[in-house]
Amino acid sequence: MFAEILITGQEIIAGDIVDSNSAQVAQMLTEVGLKVTRHHCVGDDIKSLIGVIKEISMRADFAVVTGGLGPTQDDITAEAAARSAGMDLILDKSALMSIEAYFKARKRSISDSNKKQAMLPAGAECLDNPIGTAPGFYLKIEACSFFFLPGVPFEMRAMLSDAVIPKIRDIMGSREQVNLTKTISIFGQAEAEIGEKLSGLSRQFPEVYVGIRAKFPEIYAKLYCHGKDRVRLEQRIEKASGWVLKQIGDNAFSSSGKSMEAVIGKLLARKKATLAVAESCTGGLISHWLTNIPGSSDFFLFAGVTYSNNAKMDVIGVSSEILNQYGAVHEETAKQMATGVKRVSGATYGLSTSGIAGPSGGTEDKPVGTVCIGLATPYAVKGFRFFFPFNRRSRNKKIFAMTALDLLRKDLLSESVV
Repeated sequence: MFAEILITGQEIIAGDIVDSNSAQVAQMLTEVGLKVTRHHCVGDDIKSLIGVIKEISMRADFAVVTGGLGPTQDDITAEAAARSAGMDLILDKSALMSIEAYFKARKRSISDSNKKQAMLPAGAECLDNPIGTAPGFYLKIEACSFFFLPGVPFEMRAMLSDAVIPKIRDIMGSREQVNLTKTISIFGQAEAEIGEKLSGLSRQFPEVYVGIRAKFPEIYAKLYCHGKDRVRLEQRIEKASGWVLKQIGDNAFSSSGKSMEAVIGKLLARKKATLAVAESCTGGLISHWLTNIPGSSDFFLFAGVTYSNNAKMDVIGVSSEILNQYGAVHEETAKQMATGVKRVSGATYGLSTSGIAGPSGGTEDKPVGTVCIGLATPYAVKGFRFFFPFNRRSRNKKIFAMTALDLLRKDLLSESVV
């Protein structure tokens, strides 16, 4: 069964607001077994909105429309829906009660403009919005079941989960399909290279298809399959996942869509080990990522942004001789940084970065994009040097940080995917 998504609002058309609703809606519709075939975005123009709604009604089985249910004059979605269905707008008592309850709970009086939000197409079914003023509604137009929701993301998400998805399941009944997805997280290979390696998936597993998405500096390979036999589908997608992992090798760091930092946290926790980080060129980015993980206090002990040479010497004990002989960007310096931060913090592992993020500051021997990484483990101290040909500072910082974490991951448990 097919579904389409329609996002409304001039602010989205103009680029003033980034549309985050489409991705959330598409993901949840896909999970319930629908095939999302089109995404639309229309500004606050009644003729355009009516035209798109009518087009969708002739093609799709289901549609989710967000935005344009507010109290102002440019909120025209309800009117467009009514005219598309050939219905009048009427005062819906359930919608009005929902709005009144919202204001009463907050000890505020309802205005006439808010009452406008209770005007729904005749025959529509009100969808309660417990956390906002704009009720949604369900309306059948031609053969398509439309769900109209507010555009405020947290309101939309709650109503989608609590009201829309259950109703879609009811409508689908025995026609509902099982839809399974599995995401494999990859670092260290280019998108084109991954695409080539996975080109034989459809021959090996005709029921499974793969989508490859780049989110710098990581790549995600997402496997999809759908049908009615859940047990068989689960077996097929697991076998397909194993095939993908074999093709990618140790550049795959998670078979469940986890982030690199989440994988690092899990590996450290499994070993009952701790980590401290000394960052120069990455400016605290590694520490920021790691401390985004709930429970990171169990494994993350200390971070120092030792940006200057004095900080490297005074805080974590890098010797002046090493700095004078090799400079700040060198494997030997990175090794002393990792050893020093491990010693200062008492951590099991010490990790360090020192490099040239650019766009200036490079030399012939150490061009922009050079990074040196140190890793101090319970049994060895290692230094690494890499070069990445990026001219953008932000991209270099991200790939430097990810490379450092990937080295730690491989040392913690080589050839392990969690």
